[in-house]
Amino acid sequence: MPENIPGNKSKFLIPAVGAAVVLIGGVAAYMYFLKGPSGDSSGALASAKVVPDDAIMATYITTDPQAWAKLEQFGTPEAQQLVSKGLADFNKDALANGGITYDQDLKPWLGGVMVALLPPNPVKPAQATPQKTPEPNVLMVVGIKDKVAALNFATKVKSSKELQNKEIDYKGEKITETKGKGAPTYSAVLNNNNYLVFSPNKATVEQAIDTLKGEPSFANKKGASEILGKGIDLKNTVAQVYVPDYAGMVEQLLKSNPQATQLPPPTLAQIKQVKSMVAGVGIDDAGVRMKAVLGLDSQMVKYQYEPSDSQVVNQFPADTIALISGKGISRWWTAMNEQSKDYPEFNQAVQQARTQLKTINLDLDKEVLGWMDGEFGFAAIPANQGLTASVGFGGAFVFDTSDRKTAEATLGKLDELVKKQNVNIAKRKAGDKDITEWQVPQQGALISHGWLDQNTLFLAIGGPVADAIAANKSQTLDSSNSFKAIAGSLQKPNGGYFYLDMDKTMTIVNKFATQAQPIPAEASAILNSIRGLGVTASSPDKSTTQMEMLLALKPKGDKK
Repeated sequence: MPENIPGNKSKFLIPAVGAAVVLIGGVAAYMYFLKGPSGDSSGALASAKVVPDDAIMATYITTDPQAWAKLEQFGTPEAQQLVSKGLADFNKDALANGGITYDQDLKPWLGGVMVALLPPNPVKPAQATPQKTPEPNVLMVVGIKDKVAALNFATKVKSSKELQNKEIDYKGEKITETKGKGAPTYSAVLNNNNYLVFSPNKATVEQAIDTLKGEPSFANKKGASEILGKGIDLKNTVAQVYVPDYAGMVEQLLKSNPQATQLPPPTLAQIKQVKSMVAGVGIDDAGVRMKAVLGLDSQMVKYQYEPSDSQVVNQFPADTIALISGKGISRWWTAMNEQSKDYPEFNQAVQQARTQLKTINLDLDKEVLGWMDGEFGFAAIPANQGLTASVGFGGAFVFDTSDRKTAEATLGKLDELVKKQNVNIAKRKAGDKDITEWQVPQQGALISHGWLDQNTLFLAIGGPVADAIAANKSQTLDSSNSFKAIAGSLQKPNGGYFYLDMDKTMTIVNKFATQAQPIPAEASAILNSIRGLGVTASSPDKSTTQMEMLLALKPKGDKK
């Protein structure tokens, strides 16, 4: 996604998305503590019928209290106090700006909320300037579950002395222009008073009216209708995102902000493989879970996905801090080279890497990456001794390979290379495993490597980490309670894991926090409520990729 969107290029975010964030953020906070209005995830399809078909994406947030109620079982007391303070500040600000409160004014009538992003309005030649670029429009569609309560709210808004309202007729419908201290916003109540639509752009509200009067809608747009109907398999869904043309969306966002970081050609090639995306966020017994399904162009996909048995996970100790695992580095590298052969910048960088490795008599494709054809795992492991004692952890790499001969030859070349740099090469036992160490005088082992079995190679940064891998007599990571809670419920089979134990990570972070620069209390409260993060992905077929992420939260009152 493009980055570095400047503030002066994003004025549409202030009146529209900003309002959505405040509104939805307030809803979410109240759901956490005080329940809230109904408006379940099934309302997404109905809301999409109000959205014009040229929308490039849409997000639907449910206000169903049953879906949000699960959040009540999580959070440390400190985190709950933080959210309570935020709630109080929100109410104070709301009362100061027109006397609007969620409980009295919004909760009785508010249904689900859909936020859609539409292409920018065409800029006439006379209006175009080098400094001004058309920006996407935002349309919000808010379900009205209680028309009387909504009318009372509208009456209260209109009576506010701080707001000026003007009604505009458009094809028999009334559009209300509301102006306060900032730019005006436009709203209309449509479809027999079932929906409130609003936007910072009057033409966008007019488009919504045209849609209800027969113009094509997002609900029946090719691609969108399929993903709206399919949705995401999640418990207690609280939000869903629909992108029927992913590459088109990225292109629109890049066009609307030429100052954003431009994506390199290989990245754009990867993006063009993605046809559509539907994602959802749900809350279950483990925490906040997100799933995404990407529809791919099978003709453009070069990498042949293979599921991993994730046996490599059991090669790491239970106290592992973080892990990235997967399968088939060599196949991924081959596919990347084939797909990116027409991009000079990428090829130049790869060729430089090949040239540099040739100076030490190594072939990047064959001797470095070619034998990495099985499962792999990269991990951070606690270490309080040796070279890594000052940082508190070391690194470990495990590779399964079908070509042990090439792997051993590569390691042999590296051993001879570092020996010439006055680094001592020593052999020793770690448990019953033979390992080779690169030893730095008076500091111990820098790098260790050896074989865990006939086809499994490990490399470790720091001697204690080598012992933790090669002579591990304790519980393995895959059978630990932390891994089970953070990653155990993720979809299987899969392509590997990203795993992060937050408690162990915070131990490292706190070690470097000083009295002069302590971790802010607010950040610490939130982080201490998180047990960890688990992510995985899979491809059931060549035209589909699925991703799942779990933000594992601690049960209420649990400080471990």
